[in-house]
Amino acid sequence: MTFDSSFGPRAIISGAALRHNLAVVRRRAPRSKVMAVIKANAYGHGVVPAARALIGADAFGVARLSEALALREQGFGQAVVLLEGVFTRDELDVAVAQNLELVVHTQEQLALLHAWRGSRQAHVWLKVDTGMNRLGFRVEAFADAWRSLRECTSVANSVRVMTHLASADEQDGAFTQSQLEKFAAVTKDLKIERSIANSAGLLAWPQAQVEWVRPGLMLYGISPFADDGSRHDLRPAMTLATRLIAIRDVKQGEGVGYAGTWRAARDGRIGIAAVGYGDGYPRQVLSGSPVRVGESEAKLAGRVSMDMIAIDVSNMPHASVGDSVTLWGDGLPVERIARCAGTIPYELVCGISQRVAVEHRP
Repeated sequence: MTFDSSFGPRAIISGAALRHNLAVVRRRAPRSKVMAVIKANAYGHGVVPAARALIGADAFGVARLSEALALREQGFGQAVVLLEGVFTRDELDVAVAQNLELVVHTQEQLALLHAWRGSRQAHVWLKVDTGMNRLGFRVEAFADAWRSLRECTSVANSVRVMTHLASADEQDGAFTQSQLEKFAAVTKDLKIERSIANSAGLLAWPQAQVEWVRPGLMLYGISPFADDGSRHDLRPAMTLATRLIAIRDVKQGEGVGYAGTWRAARDGRIGIAAVGYGDGYPRQVLSGSPVRVGESEAKLAGRVSMDMIAIDVSNMPHASVGDSVTLWGDGLPVERIARCAGTIPYELVCGISQRVAVEHRP
């Protein structure tokens, strides 16, 4: 038995937008290879479909072994980098057998590689911590870590080096400049391939465009800054949409939704749309935030419920049950909704729940 889910929420993913955004990366960093970051289910866009759309990238970056194996199981043969590396002998066995590249960022991972014996060598990136204090060898420990990797018989000679920028979205930030200087100092005498730039670094810090760039957010059409992706010629790859399932008349002074926090300033109409925090539309979105009904912008009325939201359609006399509702995406940037929710776009696109239907378009 099948059911028509057209009235429920759906996430529409555009492969054309993903390809366009990769082309923007190529234009902005023409001398760099591109590691497309598709961790966290490609930021909620679906790791396998996103990888197909981004097949023109030089490598894929994922956080964990399970993400890399999902790509290999689907036949993707290009370079896949484990950005957190591996932590056990069994994981190392599998990673090398699957020809995955490993980021090494701890002494424990170094020791694991020195103790490991296999028929093939591991391909490794060494991570240096230039100030983020999350993963990586501190600057003063970098030389010893580099020497240790070069002496390790289990590691291929083509060791690469990366760091991660902590605040590249602050486009005039002295801290990013300090990170770049530290990275340049520790790698200046090495003839190696390097990687620094995330999306913000790629767009705002040309000096971070070295041999490799690692875009994530911008591939999905989202700006890493306090603006919208369209400012950077990016196209939103995800549109979260649903439909109106009811239209209700309300009298002046009547409340709508839990606690009646929104009250009608005059007699009007409220549209009820089938989406809520159970689908990943954030509960903290403020009343009055924008939604699109058809081709027109309207405002959220009251609190977000688990399965529904209310929309003030008093100025839309032709609004009716079945009309399309866009929560973010095409015509309504997710960055704008994130600001209304007091959060970041990453959280919204990564937070779509499993009950939302996903439609992948070429």
